[in-house]
Amino acid sequence: MHDQGEFCLDAQTLAQYGLPDIVYPIASTSIEVAVQQNGVLPLAEMLYGLQQSRADGKADWQQTEPAASRLAELLSSADYSAIMAVSGEKWWLELGPVDLGSRFVTVQRGDFLLAAVAPRKDGRLRVAVFRPLDAKSIGYLIGLAQVPDSENGVFMRESNWQYALDSSAGFGNFYAADRGEAYLSYWEKGLGISSDGSEVAAWRAQANLNSRPASCVVAELTTWALLTHAQSEAVQQSAKAEEPSPKTGRRGKRQQRGTVRGRFLGCLLGGAVGDALGAPVEFMKRTEILQRFGPDGITQYAPAYGGLGKITDDTQMTLFTAEGLIRGWVRGCLKGTTTYAGVTAHAYLRWLLTQGERPACDISFGVDEPGWLIQQRELYSRRAPGNTCLSALRSMQRLGDAAHNNSKGCGGVMRVAPAGLFAWRLGQQETPEEAFNLGTELAALTHGHPTGALTGGVLAVLILALTDGVSLPEAIDASKAILRQKSGHEETLWCIELAERLAVSGERHEAAIAQIGQGWIAEEALGISIYCALVARNFRHGVVLAVNHDGDSDSTGAIVGNLLGTMHGLKAIPSEWLESLELRDVITALAEDLYAFKDWKIDKYSENLELKQKIWKKYPGC
Repeated sequence: MHDQGEFCLDAQTLAQYGLPDIVYPIASTSIEVAVQQNGVLPLAEMLYGLQQSRADGKADWQQTEPAASRLAELLSSADYSAIMAVSGEKWWLELGPVDLGSRFVTVQRGDFLLAAVAPRKDGRLRVAVFRPLDAKSIGYLIGLAQVPDSENGVFMRESNWQYALDSSAGFGNFYAADRGEAYLSYWEKGLGISSDGSEVAAWRAQANLNSRPASCVVAELTTWALLTHAQSEAVQQSAKAEEPSPKTGRRGKRQQRGTVRGRFLGCLLGGAVGDALGAPVEFMKRTEILQRFGPDGITQYAPAYGGLGKITDDTQMTLFTAEGLIRGWVRGCLKGTTTYAGVTAHAYLRWLLTQGERPACDISFGVDEPGWLIQQRELYSRRAPGNTCLSALRSMQRLGDAAHNNSKGCGGVMRVAPAGLFAWRLGQQETPEEAFNLGTELAALTHGHPTGALTGGVLAVLILALTDGVSLPEAIDASKAILRQKSGHEETLWCIELAERLAVSGERHEAAIAQIGQGWIAEEALGISIYCALVARNFRHGVVLAVNHDGDSDSTGAIVGNLLGTMHGLKAIPSEWLESLELRDVITALAEDLYAFKDWKIDKYSENLELKQKIWKKYPGC
């Protein structure tokens, strides 16, 4: 918390409220308010302070349990119902008894059961809570309880229960348990019964525990949710007050043309290399990766999609992003009007054709003028495309419209690096908001959740700044300054700043990445990628880190490859990775054209008809 203070109560007040004599961590401003109100206790702020302080693995959390429990009682309603529902803006839980003799997911800490999570018939969750919750255990419960999207489920799972099962199997739980923090686990046969049927005495003894009153748990969850939101709003307002202007632009650095060209090539080829390295392990857990490839994990291409160095849908869609932007510019030059989101949406529909599908809308694909990219036969191969991308493009009614879903999968951010290169070539170094907006619009074509779209804006600004020779920390600061101005930015900002903190924490890389997540959702993919780029010793090291984890290895590998390739240029990419990279010549040609397009003399004043026809044939503006 900001301006953290400590609050001690006199004996009379302790007796009046029935509170134990401990030091209560609380924001200094809340202490001032209490003094002004003649000692009326800020009970919610006191509980929130304990929730935060008890989350750390080093905290003496059991000693402060009586205080947290009593504060929850004081804040709870007089409703004594055994079953209650509690909800926030984007989450919903049912509180009530859970059968500890059946299968369920637990929130555990040490050898103690904090909460048991079981499925309802509709796939949502019922939770029984047995001990006062700290901030991390509350975060787990609210995270698992996200309201499902009608089309994409819960973070691309079909239900909250399925998401809870997947989350309990994540490798990050091992590290949380090792640090003494709350973590998730799965008991398939009942509490205290191992998978082989043997009993674990310490856990079996807790099978008869009675859950805490639902009204007290409601008080804990709502207190945490409301004050976390209020704190986020205060930080946002403070950031706005400290920034005299939202303008974050800077004059471009003078760089040799060869250096910048190397950054363009490094960005697209680096992303493809990271994608290809991660492709064979995309759906594997870290333990499985290490078991198959050895203690260092996967460090060279392995067979995937029928060969070595094969790209996935991440690179396929990145190529169509680059082509769409160039075609948008060509259209503006030769037709006098253009829309980059609309023309790039058309490019994504061409990618949809390569996947063997067509959109529902009636749209022309220019059979007589198809352009060169869609004629590359190697692209006609399905490489585990994201369901959200496919469904959003299938249902697109008008080019350029944002998707009508609530998905924040990483399929939006993983493809927008060309937007940053394109913005640099248009000279937007001093107005990076334009690049941010473009990246956001492109991601939003398929991903309707604010986080699914805003992460695209962040990556576009990062690539723009890195192309201009800015350091990665400076690029992150520039992107965050713009991000804070956007509605719904909190999740993305939180994950970026977590990545920054972990990068200087000295935490083991695999543990740090596990804390950020698995990369299936947009903010986690971006956060993992930023972390890996910040701690990378070189291109190889950063990309290897980015693919050897639980989760979406090819997407995080691709984004890190984009970032490090832009930072260090083409020469930083290991030659053996480039030599066998699928579609290397096509990727190179697109990067070259993305660098050169601004110099094509094809505007209305040009009399070079042959050049105009040549460019239009390659990049028809439709």
